[in-house]
Parts: sequence; structure tokens; C-alpha cells
Amino acid sequence: MVRFEIAGRPIGGTRCFVIAEAGVNHNGNLARAIEMIDVAADAGADAIKFQTFRAALVAAVAAPMAEYQKVTGAKSQLDMLRELELDRDAHMALAAHAASRGIAFLSTPFDDPSADMLAELGMVAFKIASGEVTNTPFLARIAAFGRPMIVSTGMANLAEVAQAVACVQSNGAPPFALLHCVSLYPAPAATANLRAMETLRAKFGVPVGYSDHTLGTHVALAAVGLGAEILEKHFTLSRALPGPDHAASLEPDELRRMIRELREIESALGDGVKSPNPLEAEMIRVARRSLVAARDVAKGQTLTAADFVALRPGGGVEPARLSGLVGRAAPEKLPAGSPVPRSWLV
Repeated sequence: MVRFEIAGRPIGGTRCFVIAEAGVNHNGNLARAIEMIDVAADAGADAIKFQTFRAALVAAVAAPMAEYQKVTGAKSQLDMLRELELDRDAHMALAAHAASRGIAFLSTPFDDPSADMLAELGMVAFKIASGEVTNTPFLARIAAFGRPMIVSTGMANLAEVAQAVACVQSNGAPPFALLHCVSLYPAPAATANLRAMETLRAKFGVPVGYSDHTLGTHVALAAVGLGAEILEKHFTLSRALPGPDHAASLEPDELRRMIRELREIESALGDGVKSPNPLEAEMIRVARRSLVAARDVAKGQTLTAADFVALRPGGGVEPARLSGLVGRAAPEKLPAGSPVPRSWLV
């Protein structure tokens, strides 16, 4: 398994890298975007991610709108995107503020000039949207920057993912991770197919995570339980805001709770070694049983199973040792209710 880092944070291993996806939920407002950085940092996310594009290089005039985008009231996809653009100065301000808050600044480019701008601004890693998985010239351009890549795979079959992986590997071979994703907004839980993460991990040998578009946090947390090494989740300052992605996004309190619960799940997964926790020592004494005399036992008496009963507490001769006593002569007398001495096992 290939491991790497983004902004000093490990990708792969036991700690999930959490990307708080601001996307375009700033609605084109820089002040709101900066506030979203604060929310993500306060929630404990590892990275904040935006989307960077020039609308005219993304959508043709005749490009239709997805059903979930129609809530914006825009006349076309192109018009909607134009309202959501942020310029170079805005990106510089966002990157600087993220750095001041100790959270990694990421953005998904959707066109060549945007990718070049993000590279010039020193962005430490590139997130690739699901819609670009089959856009191999674009993948090749970004791979050539030599910086880590996180590639979402919504709408893709395994052969298309393999084609994207081959493209990245033959154009500079930067370290990269794959995110399983279902490109529905929102995505019904029954479509999530979280086990596809393991398919990607087994096939490509890279860190694998999940970009979640389901409502709530339970599916995202299940993905972490199944081994997601990266989790991406949309959030907003308020679902009441106008815009295409707000309705399927978490609000600040929900984002904080999800990350807190995610870290608890990680701690609950443990190291996989089956052994008693040191904190269970007291319960071993309280809940386990030891052999005691079921009736008075005379010295020299031939012992039978009926001479013993297993009672709490633990710490004495374990009931599993009963067969080692049956048929032997009692070394000494033992009153009813007395614990069996360990010396009787010798």
C-alpha cells in the first residue's frame, strides 16, 4: 500500500483524513467562504475544499441543468456557474486564511487555467471531481504537477477507473488516492455500495476513501468503520441558503458532531489483537468463576466432579481445570464453600 502525506497529515493508515467540502456553498461570497474555513477548522477537519472554475470553460451555453441544480432559479448551467466563481485574489485570501487556521486548503479545478492557477498558488494536493475521471488529458496535466492527487470515481466503472489510474501513473506518477463516490445529490443510502472501497483498494493498492452525498452522517460514519482512509463531506453555513448543494450538506453543528464521532469510531476499531483490555482486570475478578468445594472434602478422598462448583469471583482455579482434579486424592481436607487451592493442580 502506497502511503503519502498532504500538508503533513498522513494519507492511509489508521487515521481518516477528513475533507470538509465547502464546494460552491459560499454562493460566490468571499466573506462566507472565509467563515466556512473557520467552521471547518473549529470542527477538526484536516482540510477545507472549494471548487475552482471559469464557467465558460466548464459548460456550453446549451448544457442542461441537473434536477438538483434547478433550485437555483438560473436559466442555464452556465449562468448558475457564473454566479459561483471566485477569482484569483479570492483564492489567495482563502489559502492564506486556511494556513492561519492550521487547516489544509484544497480546491477542485474544472479547467486548465484554474488548475494552473492553483498550482501557481502552491496548493499542496489536487482533488479531481468524478466528472473528470474519463477526461484523461486533464488528468495528465494535473498529474504532471507532481503533487498528490485525490481522485473521485463517481459514475465510473472499474475499467474507467483503471484507465484514469494508468493515465496518472504514466504522467509523472504522483502519489494518489481514490474515493468511491455515487454522483447523486442527495444519494439514497441504498445506492452507497460502500464495499466498493475494498474493491478499489485490492485492485489498485492505494489509499481509498469515500466522498459522501447521502443525507445525514450515518453512511459516512459506516464508511469509516469499513476502512475509509479519506472522507469527504459537503457542509454549509445553513441549508436554508439558496444554491445547488446546500440541501444535501451538513450544517456546522452536524459537521462537528460527525468528526467527533468519526474519531471515536477510529479509536473503537483498535489494533485487531484479541486480548483483554487492561481496564477489564477488575471485571475478570468480578465476572469470571473459580472452583470451590461443593461439600466437605476429606483428606485422601478420591475427588469427583460433584465435589466442586464454579462460583464467582474469578482469580482462583479456573473451571476449565476441573478435569485435572477429578480422580485424584484430595491433598488435604477442604470445607464446603472453600476455594480450591492452586497447589491441588500440581
